[in-house]
Amino acid sequence: MTIRPFRFGMNIDKPDPGLNWGDTARKLEDGGWSTLLMPDHFGDQLAVSPALAAAAQATSTLRVGSLVFGNDYRHPVVLAKEIATLDVLSGGRVEFGIGAGWMRTDYEKAGMAYDQPGVRIDKMLESLSIVRGLFAHGPVNFTGEHYTITGMEGFPKPVQSQLPILIGGGGKRMLGIAGREADIVGVIGSLRAGEVGPEVLADSTAERYDEKLGWLRDAAGDRFDDLELQLLVITTTVTDDWASAAEEVGSQFGLTAEATIDKPWLLVGSTGKIIETLQAHRERWGFSYIVLQDPAKIDAFAPVITALSGT
Repeated sequence: MTIRPFRFGMNIDKPDPGLNWGDTARKLEDGGWSTLLMPDHFGDQLAVSPALAAAAQATSTLRVGSLVFGNDYRHPVVLAKEIATLDVLSGGRVEFGIGAGWMRTDYEKAGMAYDQPGVRIDKMLESLSIVRGLFAHGPVNFTGEHYTITGMEGFPKPVQSQLPILIGGGGKRMLGIAGREADIVGVIGSLRAGEVGPEVLADSTAERYDEKLGWLRDAAGDRFDDLELQLLVITTTVTDDWASAAEEVGSQFGLTAEATIDKPWLLVGSTGKIIETLQAHRERWGFSYIVLQDPAKIDAFAPVITALSGT
């Protein structure tokens, strides 16, 4: 397994408290973060594409992307144009994250059909093929079960000759697809239930991550060492009082303080402890692209960024 240098992303849908959106993006860039990412849901958040465009406009090196675009929410022709336009406007700083869509309430509240996981994944695969074709030169003709494209060429073209594709997954099929199709792979608990609940927690232990990385390795084959592996951290608490913090964080998820140690998606402890934990995660699973979710933790996490970015 190739050991890649660490880089860090922040997955947010609102600014850092007390700052506007552009200032938040600049704060991430100035603090050594690699990427500003956004979830893609219909709740209380900014719309992804215009918000990413604004973040790119406010910065010069910060990469931008979605974690991840829900395929069902946009026709692939629309999605391809949005992503390519973002890449042009940002000067080639986009990471293209795509998923099958998972949050049941998004579909129910919007009156959209919530197909079985296999159907949603099939649609995502067709969409990915179309988007890739539209990024390339020449007209696209595609006839699938869910989409039909006739003689369409995508404009504009992305700036990046190989725009990186990010796919996350918790199940064997999605991780298999990611292993064969993606450049960046996020490993998560299974979201098959359509919500973050007990099923996700049960599927997110260290032992389950061992199994998931095995699926990914088998599917990727010779290209496994070319993959960048991403870890999404749900909760981060930087503190010297590990015991109290672990107990408090664990209680939010129905876990004992000791059980929080077994969860790769929880980071609890002092700066030194978190550095050691992330180094151990990289050694065990290969995770080098670490993504947090709370803009209020930008300052507290700064020493970790300083110590590990690029190492």
